[in-house]
Amino acid sequence: MKKILLLHLLVFVSATLPIHSVASDEVETLKCTIIADAITGNTLYEAGECTRRVSPCSSFKLPLAVMGFDSGILQSPKSPTWELKPEYNPSPRDRTYKQVYPALWQSDSVVWFSQQLTSRLGVKRFTEYVKKFGYGNQDVSGDSGKHNGLTQSWLMSSLTISPKEQIQFLLRFVAHKLPVSEAAYDMAHATTPQYQAAEGWVVHGKSGSGWLRDSNGKINENRPQGWFVGWAEKNGRQVVFARLEIGSVKSDVPGGSKAREDILVELPVLMGNK
Repeated sequence: MKKILLLHLLVFVSATLPIHSVASDEVETLKCTIIADAITGNTLYEAGECTRRVSPCSSFKLPLAVMGFDSGILQSPKSPTWELKPEYNPSPRDRTYKQVYPALWQSDSVVWFSQQLTSRLGVKRFTEYVKKFGYGNQDVSGDSGKHNGLTQSWLMSSLTISPKEQIQFLLRFVAHKLPVSEAAYDMAHATTPQYQAAEGWVVHGKSGSGWLRDSNGKINENRPQGWFVGWAEKNGRQVVFARLEIGSVKSDVPGGSKAREDILVELPVLMGNK
C-alpha cells in the first residue's frame, strides 16, 4: 500500500511540475511528439516529455519570418536579397552563402540572415514581437553580461520554449490569431520549407539543431538537440506538430535533420487512425 501511495504521489508531482529549461546533466535522452488539430486545437497525439524548455535554435526562423514580413523588412520569398559581409562573422558553413533571399534563408537555415533581420528590427520591436507572440519564456536578453540578445538569444542562449508552447504558437499562426498583417501569414507560409510525406500528407515545417549546455554554461556536443515544428495537410484537413529530440551521444547528423526525417515517417502512421 505504501508503494502504491508513493507511486501516486510521484505521478501527481510530475504532472504538476512547472515548465522549465533542460540542462545537459539533467536528463539522458528526451523525445517528445505532439500533434494537434489545427481547427479545434485538440491534441490528437502526445508522447514523451513535452513540457521541458530548450533553445528553439533555427525553429525560431518561423516566427522570425512572421516578424520580418509584418514589419516590411522582408517583402516576398525572393526579396530582399542580402549580401554577406565579413563583419557578419558567419560560421564556416554560412560563409558559402554569399547572397541570400527569404526562401533560401528558410530552406538552408542561414544564421547570418536571421541576425541581420533582427538587427534591422532593433531591440524594441524584436522584444515586442516575442512578447506579443507569447513565445516560450520570452527572454531575449541573450548570454549573461554579453548584451547580445538581439542576435543570439534563440541560439542556445536565453530564449527557450517547450514542445507544448511550440504547439500554442503554431495554432495561433495557422488560425491567423497573431497580431500581424494577413500578408505576413501568406509570405511566411510561402517561405516555410515543404515536404511530401506518405499517404498524401504535405508537411510544412522548420527544423532546428543545437546542443544543450552543461552546468557551467558550455556547449556539450554529447547532448545534441533537434526540433522539427510546423503543420501538415491532407484532403482539407490540417494539423500542427512539434517534435523534440535530445540525445546523449555526439552525432554527425544535425539534431534537426533527424527530428525532421523521423516525423516525416511517423506522422502519416500516427494519423492513420485519427
